[in-house]
Amino acid sequence: MALSFIAYTSIHKYYVSITKIEYVKEKQSVQIITRIFIDDLERLLKERYDEKITLASNGDEKEIDNYIKKYLLSKLKITIDEKETEVVFIGKEYDEDVVQCYLEIENVERINSFSITNKILFDIFNDQKNIVRTSINKRNKSFILIPENDKGMLNF
Repeated sequence: MALSFIAYTSIHKYYVSITKIEYVKEKQSVQIITRIFIDDLERLLKERYDEKITLASNGDEKEIDNYIKKYLLSKLKITIDEKETEVVFIGKEYDEDVVQCYLEIENVERINSFSITNKILFDIFNDQKNIVRTSINKRNKSFILIPENDKGMLNF
């Protein structure tokens, strides 16, 4: 009986990603970390790109990075001062059952307004929630984005 309880609890019943965004004024950089459950991202990559992909298995990490980059950059859009930005995928690392993806926006002198559209995993999970936590201009703000409301906006 205990074994089935342990097996049951290891499978999560909710779909969530957490994106942390920090503006580092001294570096003129917006640094982004997106945390996604490995099994959810793997399912998406299998459905969308290659059914043989297995994350965290020492497979072809360069190919996996390319798929992750392509997907994230198509689903994550950031506008600063009403101008769409170029988000750069830096890389990823595995942390237990989560993949941490690192992204950056360079050459940001100041931020007067900031908006984010985050549609990560909305295309495969109807009940997906994307939590966005920002630290911009010494102000912290959080959003919970859902398929029906996938955009958050801040003005400074």
